[in-house]
Amino acid sequence: MSGAATMERPVQQPDRVENKPAKVAAFVSLFNEVPVRDLIANLMTKVETFEIAGRVFPLTLNEADETPNCYICCPTSAYIDYAIDETRNFAAHPLLRRALNALIRACAPLVRASGLDRQAQVNNWLYSTNPVPLLDRPMVASLRSSLTARFPHRAIVIRSLNDIADPATIAVLKAEGFRMLAARQIYIFADRSAAPAMTRDMKRDRARLRATPFQRVGNGDFSEADYARAEQLYDMLYLDKYTPLNPHYTARYIAEMHRRGIISLAGLRRPGGELVAVTGLFENGGTLTQPIVGYDTSLPVADGLYRIMMAVAQDHATARGLFFNMSAGAAGFKRRRGAVAAIEYNAVYAGHLPLRRRLAIRVMETVLAVVGIPLLRRFEL
Repeated sequence: MSGAATMERPVQQPDRVENKPAKVAAFVSLFNEVPVRDLIANLMTKVETFEIAGRVFPLTLNEADETPNCYICCPTSAYIDYAIDETRNFAAHPLLRRALNALIRACAPLVRASGLDRQAQVNNWLYSTNPVPLLDRPMVASLRSSLTARFPHRAIVIRSLNDIADPATIAVLKAEGFRMLAARQIYIFADRSAAPAMTRDMKRDRARLRATPFQRVGNGDFSEADYARAEQLYDMLYLDKYTPLNPHYTARYIAEMHRRGIISLAGLRRPGGELVAVTGLFENGGTLTQPIVGYDTSLPVADGLYRIMMAVAQDHATARGLFFNMSAGAAGFKRRRGAVAAIEYNAVYAGHLPLRRRLAIRVMETVLAVVGIPLLRRFEL
């Protein structure tokens, strides 16, 4: 992709203010028509539509006894199980790994005391990253008042906030009494210009994309067999290579989300054959995410399949004038492609909950700020 060609392409400005009602309706109807476990095999939740002040959001409802459960609806899984699993990255430093394990396990009673697993989560699209549309203070006040009245025993949660894409929303949430619990360090490609600066690795990725022997597969080119293969490719990367604690997205989930226009798909296939790489793209709140990424991990690294899928997504974000939230992990890879680090937060409102739960959440906020954030930044977790 040449600089001249990029400059000639107009940047489309996305709707940064609110969710699209049709997309929310399609998402909620899917999770009410099909059993949740047929879509995400390791998840238990209830999905509803939440409307307030002319705005519409997907809302998930969870009970504390629904365990084991995926971290996208279960803070115990996120802050304890997933955190312990992440210590595998310190296998070369056994003393540090044991110390981190001990620290996480020591915090487990605190997380359980918070009761955060019994929650009403606003704007939960059931991804590891849920881009949040802009929220102003009157909206947050109305949202808080409505949900605390309706759910007096549940924490109110909004995930996936960061200081790059959401500074104004974070400020009004804090002003309305929400606590900010650090979750992880993510990487965001924040250059939304029509001709972003191209790093050396970005240029190499696009050269690889142009030269790949595999056929490009567009959003309208996916077949039933491709959906099944997409599940296999996702599993190879996120469940087999990384951790089975990640969401178990099924072929039916990928197919339904695509057919209903909630995500778009792109990929690579052998000439006339099966997919070897896939990505699913989701736009919301001025941000692009990649909830689905997968490739055939048995193929040579030199094929650059992961790099190509990242380049496809990055180019999509640039064409739409979006932030590209590249999620967590692979810090060096993402930095070399122009991404910058940001701490991601879960916003929690607990002012209506019993004192014991409020205190536990306040202590969690402090521990994560004093201990968690420095660790996330030091080890790029």
